[in-house]
Amino acid sequence: MRITLIIASFLLLTSSNCLRAQDSAAPTEEDFYPLTKFQIPKGIVLEAGAIEPLPDGTLAIATRRGDIYRVSNAWGDDPAAATFELYAQGMHEILGLSYRDGWLYATQRCEVTRLRDTDNDGQADDFETFNDSWSINGDYHEYAFGSPFDKDGNMWVVLCLTGSFNSDCPWRGWALRIDASGKTIPTCSGIRSPGGMGFNAEGDVFYTDNQGPWNGTCSLKWLRPNSFQGHPGGNRWFSLTDGGKDAAPQEPLSGSRIMTEADKIPEYEPPVILFPYQKMGQSASGIACDVSHGKFGPFENQLFVGDVTHSTVMRCFVEKINGHYQGACFPFREGISSGTLALRMTDDATMFVGGTNRGWGSRGTKPFSLERLRWSGKMPFEIQEMRAQSDGFELTFTEPVDPEIARKPETWTMETYCYIFQSSYGSPEVDHTKPLITQIDVAADGRSVRLKIDGLQRGHIHELHADGLRSTTGIPLLHPVAYYTLNYIP
Repeated sequence: MRITLIIASFLLLTSSNCLRAQDSAAPTEEDFYPLTKFQIPKGIVLEAGAIEPLPDGTLAIATRRGDIYRVSNAWGDDPAAATFELYAQGMHEILGLSYRDGWLYATQRCEVTRLRDTDNDGQADDFETFNDSWSINGDYHEYAFGSPFDKDGNMWVVLCLTGSFNSDCPWRGWALRIDASGKTIPTCSGIRSPGGMGFNAEGDVFYTDNQGPWNGTCSLKWLRPNSFQGHPGGNRWFSLTDGGKDAAPQEPLSGSRIMTEADKIPEYEPPVILFPYQKMGQSASGIACDVSHGKFGPFENQLFVGDVTHSTVMRCFVEKINGHYQGACFPFREGISSGTLALRMTDDATMFVGGTNRGWGSRGTKPFSLERLRWSGKMPFEIQEMRAQSDGFELTFTEPVDPEIARKPETWTMETYCYIFQSSYGSPEVDHTKPLITQIDVAADGRSVRLKIDGLQRGHIHELHADGLRSTTGIPLLHPVAYYTLNYIP
């Protein structure tokens, strides 16, 4: 009996050790996109609000405290070798940087300033107001985010409301374009609380908006020129446009649903991607696009979006259906040391990530941070794309799937839900459904799977789980969940 117990204990211990070995050997995000952390010198409060590479090989970092630093050796193998030098100071919460024709353009709360170093001493000495067509009144919420110049030579600025509900100063709740001469072009209304902005590979402009009134959850939105983005608080400033107050769009009906109102209001551009609250974060922020032609891995032309509260970077696949952008979001990288705010992808496929937690809580415990992500060259097993079809979805993968597992109905689960489109703050998930997956077709090369679905729901997030799926080499998906915002069914 004693011998039997000893043998049983040995087998149990061996089995447990094997399981632990398998778990420890399972791929992690760090295997594919290692995170390099910079050591920020004492005395520097680097609450990074914007990041921009400069022609001299340094990296410009603008802070929420109003400083700009130039970082040398930012791309080097040893992050400890990076040095930080003050380039400019005395500005007001910089949340946008762009270099053009010898000038560095900085978007402050109150204006876009352009600056340069004319005597080559390493510090800016020439400051000019490029545009100050909007106003501020001291409210904490009146952030201003700026973009690089677009394909037509215009800079974009998105302006937070005064608080969550009101627009007490001109152009609060708007996106403005600023042409090369500094002239303002009012472009989009309906904005609430941006967290960042950026371009896709085609050059269209996107921004992130955050949960609050008329925003049931955080989202990625397309700044289609002359569109309404959903929050009517800033529509009073149509009185300053050429069209006058009569040009304002119809106000949405509180308590309705997003696509119900989109069908009624021609100017309304529904969110491209809704980020399910808490599941994918709580405060969407900066945007970067992978235009590296494969140097950043298998996600060419996809968008990456930060989240301050969860200290993460999310990944977004976007497609155009019926003239509107929509798509799916996926987890990508967690573990940022502070709250993820600024993202900047440079030409060599390095993604710089700036962090801050002032004003928000964040999972990252540091008050501020600067880090970078690069692809290790190893291929992660991921859902690469999720495309809407008339009768379901087509998934493509970075590696071939095990066809036997992929064809099993129990490999896949899906539910749908949406949010109330309302004037009060946020929304719970509502209108839940359970679509039925009726057919699973696996491509001969194993790189794509077609799911035919009975019960697609227009205007809903379609939350897909594939926890049991394996590659042909037996590897599980690094991130086995996807969230597709189905505004339009092809």
